[in-house]
Amino acid sequence: MILTLLAGLSPLAVQAQDTEQMTSREGIALQNQIMDLRQQLSQMQSAVPGGQGGGILPPPMADGGSRSGNGGSSAAGGDLTAQLLDRVMTLEQQVRDMRGQLDQLTNQVQQQNATLAKQIDDMNFAMQNGGHPSPRPAASAVPDASAETDGTGGEAAPPAKRTPDIVLKDGNAALMRGDYAGAQNAAKQVLAGPKGPLQIDAQFLLAQSLAGQKQYRQSAVAYYDTYNRSPRSGRAPDALLGVTASLLAMGDKNSACQALAKLKSEFPSPAPRVKTAETAYRTRAGCH
Repeated sequence: MILTLLAGLSPLAVQAQDTEQMTSREGIALQNQIMDLRQQLSQMQSAVPGGQGGGILPPPMADGGSRSGNGGSSAAGGDLTAQLLDRVMTLEQQVRDMRGQLDQLTNQVQQQNATLAKQIDDMNFAMQNGGHPSPRPAASAVPDASAETDGTGGEAAPPAKRTPDIVLKDGNAALMRGDYAGAQNAAKQVLAGPKGPLQIDAQFLLAQSLAGQKQYRQSAVAYYDTYNRSPRSGRAPDALLGVTASLLAMGDKNSACQALAKLKSEFPSPAPRVKTAETAYRTRAGCH
């Protein structure tokens, strides 16, 4: 009698072990991704002073024209300072994006661990009572893409349409790689979709991608459109700085000073990083 009962419970034990091993491998894979993201985040935080703030356009090239003597050296120093400030702000944006990805992966691991614990408890209960384990949940925390079919044994169904949030993240990643055309396409795709708060970020990404392609006249307009969409948002000061940088890259110092005057008038007490960039641009443009 005891041998018969043990023989009936043995398959249940094997099934519990297989399920635990399979889900543990998925958890380990996610934890490895989290460790990679933490390492990248640490590297970027060491490269960005303070690790906080928002992004701005990729560093524009210095405007054309020959310079000589001490005036040329001073202008070159101003150009380098402005480019370094732009790069710092771009890295700060990447830090924020990586933190968001890290939070998502952490939540996935926690959900998967909870699912695994429940499955093990169900199987242990079934083995102790000589019954069968409870059915596996219809949807796990991390779906198995290989299990998706059309219901007739055919090929898997096509992937779901990408959301604007995913498209925007891909666009920012393309911007970081220097793929400005890809970033521009992603921004336009979000802007062509339904209205929403992400459209401000998409408009800002469009301006950054145009500046990266040295289309400074178009980028100045795109930055100003970002400001007009939400003049009191957190993007507004960065957008006005982007207008200034684009105008300076075109050699239009007078208009750049006007943009800085608008920034000072509407944001008299900006964040320290904005104030630092404003001062550098003001010096470069020779504003009074």
